Amino acid sequence: MIFKKIDKITSGHFISRYDITYEEADGTEKVYEMISRDKGLDSFERLRKKTADAVVMVVTDETGERILLNREFRLPVGDWVYNFPAGLIEPGETPGQSAKREIFEETGLDLFRIDDVMNRSFSAVGFSNESNICIVGCARGEIRPSDSPAEEIIAGWYTREQVAKMLRTENFARGTQSYCYLWAKGY
Repeated sequence: MIFKKIDKITSGHFISRYDITYEEADGTEKVYEMISRDKGLDSFERLRKKTADAVVMVVTDETGERILLNREFRLPVGDWVYNFPAGLIEPGETPGQSAKREIFEETGLDLFRIDDVMNRSFSAVGFSNESNICIVGCARGEIRPSDSPAEEIIAGWYTREQVAKMLRTENFARGTQSYCYLWAKGY
């Protein structure tokens, strides 16, 4: 594929919609619709940005026997979905600083230890260039309700057995479901 151009179609409060034009190997023009948090996406370099938009936290308690999950009402699906705590990286923040802030805002917990930081992953690679940094660590403290009136989040600690049952009955975000399946199986 050879990148040809990008055109902004609409701009919303949180995301903008673009058409990207590529030339396929046979010379055919392909126009692909996408969304981005970047409101000024105007080049191939900017499309392929190297910095992450958000952090996703895979967090256990101090024993490693319980995993932290958020049950959140997600507007695009009109339902409650289990997901890992996550949030946007604010200007000037490192991913680690963002992870600590987001965990506290969403759950009231202290992310006291970061064990690993992974490279970028993409939220919805089929239609967005939004990317995340995954932070793995441990949190402690007492869970309290989210301090954001714009988010309906119920945080909780779950054992492997609880997660294994929930995977059969509850809605999960794709990446969270995959990880939780392996975690519940002891991998």
